[in-house]
Amino acid sequence: MFSENFEQIESLLTNLAIAGLFLLIGLAIQDVLKRGDVPKFGRWAVWLVLFLGMAGFVAKGIIQFIIESNLH
Repeated sequence: MFSENFEQIESLLTNLAIAGLFLLIGLAIQDVLKRGDVPKFGRWAVWLVLFLGMAGFVAKGIIQFIIESNLH
């Protein structure tokens, strides 16, 4: 069973690792913004850019899943 589903397990673990990295990046950015006393507009801009990057990653995953499911 493991060898049959190795690619799916690898893909899932890779996506979870990247999601964990996004979480750690978010926590680091929050800490830097608090310690740097950044104005509210700057905070919004930083979080917007981080969210758009994460949304792009999620969209890529969804598109890749749809394309791969249509091929098989």
